Amino acid sequence: MIEAKSFSFSVRIVKLCRMLREKRKEFILSNQLERSGCSIGANVTEARQGQSRADFLSKSSIALKEAVETAYWLRLLHETGYLSDREFNSIYKDCDEIRRILASIVKTTRES
Repeated sequence: MIEAKSFSFSVRIVKLCRMLREKRKEFILSNQLERSGCSIGANVTEARQGQSRADFLSKSSIALKEAVETAYWLRLLHETGYLSDREFNSIYKDCDEIRRILASIVKTTRES
């Protein structure tokens, strides 16, 4: 579930960043967003193939940190006028959902 969600989110991030560069001529923030947004799914995928529970927890924690960073870049792009309310609300909702799922995975893994 989280793997599919994070992959779909990465696709949306790549398309959003392409639009930001081509139509809004924004390169610096979109580059940061693309790195952190795509890193979520990459780390989730690595976590699923972890060599140990500690490895799984480490990669899941990194994915969570990347989701938090991605939310920051989305908020910054919105507040600086690069993302409309509609654009922001749609993708931020997905980012927050992924962040909450990852937080739950990390918490559950630490407690078990």
